Amino acid sequence: MTGVGRVRARANIALAKYWGKCDTAHNLPAVPSVSVTLDALVTETEVALDPSLDRDLVLLQGTPRDGPEADKIRSLLAELRTLSGSGVYTRVSSHNLFPSASGLASSASGFAALVAAGERAYGLGLSLEAQSALARRGSASAARSLFGGFVELPSGVPGDGTLAARALHPPEHWDVRVVIAMTTLGAKDVASRAGMRHTAETSPYYAAWLGCAPGYAREVRDGIAARDLERVGRAMEASTAAMHASAWAAVPGVRYFKPSTVALLDRVEALRREGIGAWSTMDAGPHVKVLCLAADAPRVERALRAVEGVVELRVSRPGPGIEPW
Repeated sequence: MTGVGRVRARANIALAKYWGKCDTAHNLPAVPSVSVTLDALVTETEVALDPSLDRDLVLLQGTPRDGPEADKIRSLLAELRTLSGSGVYTRVSSHNLFPSASGLASSASGFAALVAAGERAYGLGLSLEAQSALARRGSASAARSLFGGFVELPSGVPGDGTLAARALHPPEHWDVRVVIAMTTLGAKDVASRAGMRHTAETSPYYAAWLGCAPGYAREVRDGIAARDLERVGRAMEASTAAMHASAWAAVPGVRYFKPSTVALLDRVEALRREGIGAWSTMDAGPHVKVLCLAADAPRVERALRAVEGVVELRVSRPGPGIEPW
């Protein structure tokens, strides 16, 4: 059996945050999340069946990889092989066209592209929902990157490995932009999965986070449906603050902020005082992403570019889900 799958996927940014797991064995999120897929953050992955191999060969950014990261990739490929009934291993080549492992959701686009490309290589014909459930096992946020536009991932039920994301609205539903202000191009010190686990185990605020997160997700979801920027923005900023507060209160604290991170958050607040509808969010990393209307994006970009410590800016519109390339 031979086959090749080549897929482009995009990272997504959670407007209502996911942080923590209710079932680590199945990688199930403890809280619901709502996201937008970002057209500007792209991963391109090729999975090719190769009968000459005795294990999956994994190349990331052109470099052969082993260790925990490659093991997660091989685990998902093994599930695809089982579904196909094939014993043929694969050659995987994946490139992120943006900084990896720095807090820009490269794992989301990476595992979404891997599953979609592997599914095509093995000729499985799986639904998007089935692919989303598989991608979630590699990275919970990857479940959302199978879909374009605005997407929801419900909280999990322990033991239920079928959990998948679902599309809420297509990219054209709302003419907004996400201005991405990067404060470093390097990898972050604490990986998201490790940070979540440590927060859950040691933070006195983790229970409070679990209690308030579903309400933020509902508010963001309803605000997106109504195209209400202020409603989404307020809930989004509250979700971000609550998530990071729970992490900061861990023992020792999990802190992803840099001085430039705080300066960017202050600048976004200043923009609002100047009459610009701009609202900030952060994931597990030092970068700041700012949601605004398309018409305001040039002014937001100029304001953030002037903040000391910003090393790169990208402006993204809501993007499509997985696509062949």
